[in-house]
Order: sequence, then structure tokens, then C-alpha cells
Amino acid sequence: MSTQIAFLKGHGTENDFVIVPDPDGRIELSPAAVARLCDRRAGLGADGVLRVVRSAAHPEARAMADEAEWFMDYRNSDGTVAEMCGNGVRVFARYLRHAGLAEEGDLAVATRAGVRRAHIAKESSGGGITVSMGKALLPAGPVTVTVGTRSRPALHVNMGNPHAVCFVEDLADAGDLYTAPAVAPEGAYPDGTNVEFVVDRGPRHVAMRVHERGSGETRSCGTGACAVMVAAARRDGLDPAVTGLPVTYTVDLPGGRLEIAETPDGSVEMTGPAVIVAEGVFDASWLDTVLG
Repeated sequence: MSTQIAFLKGHGTENDFVIVPDPDGRIELSPAAVARLCDRRAGLGADGVLRVVRSAAHPEARAMADEAEWFMDYRNSDGTVAEMCGNGVRVFARYLRHAGLAEEGDLAVATRAGVRRAHIAKESSGGGITVSMGKALLPAGPVTVTVGTRSRPALHVNMGNPHAVCFVEDLADAGDLYTAPAVAPEGAYPDGTNVEFVVDRGPRHVAMRVHERGSGETRSCGTGACAVMVAAARRDGLDPAVTGLPVTYTVDLPGGRLEIAETPDGSVEMTGPAVIVAEGVFDASWLDTVLG
């Protein structure tokens, strides 16, 4: 007997996801199944999969269940597990609101990087979603990024997942980004890293391209935009923890625009859109067939 599995499609600044509601944690999605779902020619097409599970029903999230009812089980498009996805949190929150599982206002979401707190704005005020992304960590030590024959210095920023942020003269300097740029030293990122290439557009205004670990170049990366904002602020001599003043940067991505702020206590806040565009069902036997 076939089993129908519900899904939705959503995106945050064109970083798109297949959303699989699984409140009781009963659906098994292997890495190969995730990769097939995300395949843009033979599947549903996405940069990743967001499985929506009650925290109490997932072994990695049970300890967070008292703080956050829902756990975002995020997978990259190649099927690998990721600690965090900033655009994904906004889309996850939008889905909960769409499904009547959350109200406008404040919402806690459990992730592998810890609990993230979101605020869903009223539709009358634009309906954007702000997520408190936690504090950026800047591990010590030099990092370089190489594209072709040219190597450039980069800043190691961790936003719950790893980033190498590289400032360039032109975004074309990033190359095609189909494959991961070389990052050194190898030991700085034992599990691989996201790599951001950044140019200035104006005062506290930058633009970026990104190679996301496990997904290739994507139209947007929320944690990457946060890492870029922190790197740009430090390059510009701005540190809210020192000055006591918050700092906000506008970050343009191929898929849209995000506003990123850092507060004096070190918290980084990301504000941007999140949209549900479609919903339907697929047959579990389809995955069995195509993967058999």
C-alpha cells in the first residue's frame, strides 16, 4: 500500500526548501531520499529539506522541548545534516504560522545549534520575520580562500555553523561556485565550511555570493549574511560590545535583501521575508522506486 507524504515548498530570499511536516517523528528520510527530493530535474527541487518535528519526539531535541515545541531537522540538498540554516528558520517559522501551529509574535525554534528565537511580524506591517541568531564566534588564526590561482585572506566566523568570509573587488572573483573554493588551513574547518565573497555597495551596505557546504552556490544564505555583517563591521572598526551601540548592515544577495544587526550584548539579529509557495503530497513508494 502506498503512503502519501505531505510537503510544502517555501523560500527565504530565494533560498528554497522542501518542508516535510512530521510532528511525531515517524518519517525516515535517508540522505539519498533527501538528495532526490532536492533534485531540480528528477525531484521537487530545493536547496535543502526542513523536517518539522516536535522537539519531544526527536532524540536530538528532547533536551530543548521545554523551551521550544518544534525542532527544525535541516538537511542540505546532498542529504548531509547541517547545524543551522538562517533562511530556513524564517521559512520554518512561516510554515508554523501558515499551519496554525504558531501565532504572530515571538516563537522559539529548536535547532542543532541550539534554540533560536523568532518574531513573526503582523501582516499589516509587512510580515517579515526576525530571528535572533545568537552570538558570532571568531576563532583565532589566519584563513585563506583560493579561487583559481589567486588566494585571499578570509575571516573565520562561526554562526552555529562555519563560514569563511572573503572581501573581493568584484563578485565575479568568486568564480562559478559550483564546487567548493579551497580553504586553508585544512584543520580550521574539519567538517567543511560555507564560503562568502563580499563587495561594498555603500556605507554599512554590502553584497555577497555564497558557496553553501553541501548545496553549492545558493541564491541566499541567512547565517552567511550574518557572518558577512560581523566580518564587515570588524573590518570597519565597529564592535557593539566595545562601543555599546548597535550596528546594522544591509546585505544584498542574489535572491533578495536582508537586514542584519548586532547588539551590544553580541547577539546577531536577521530580518527578512519568508514565503510558502506551494503544497502537495508525494508517494513514499516513488522514493523507493527511484532509489531502488
